[in-house]
Amino acid sequence: MPEPIDAALRERILHVLDTHRICTVATLRPDGWPQATTVGYVHEGLTVYFLCGRDSQKAANLARDDRVSLTIDHDTADLMAISGLSLAGHARAVEDEAVAGRVIAAMIAAYPEAAASPPIDPPAPRDVRIFAVTPVVISLLDYSKGFGHTDLVTL
Repeated sequence: MPEPIDAALRERILHVLDTHRICTVATLRPDGWPQATTVGYVHEGLTVYFLCGRDSQKAANLARDDRVSLTIDHDTADLMAISGLSLAGHARAVEDEAVAGRVIAAMIAAYPEAAASPPIDPPAPRDVRIFAVTPVVISLLDYSKGFGHTDLVTL
């Protein structure tokens, strides 16, 4: 049964969000099948932002149905070190150009390694669709607490 989020659990969730840069986003296609794709993300608190092409299937799926699930994790050779999070929420298109510019700048800043290569030409907010995902349910997976252990919270 989900439980309200407490400060310690919120900090553990924020740590996962802070220490990763990509996630898998699942949307619903018109035929009802899920579509999962990998995207880069940034976050402000528990709100997760990602971007895609304006005419992409993700954007079309979310225009029809704003429900989304996403996962964040990493590979590990130690079975009992598996950790990550999944969340379900609602995605809304970011229309505010100031917010869109801030998200694009944060995404580029998330890749400092890119400074050593040719500069990244950031997309203009009008050329992409940026989504803000507001979570409803978050599941924090931590096998170090036992095989398959999760903390499930509602927001």
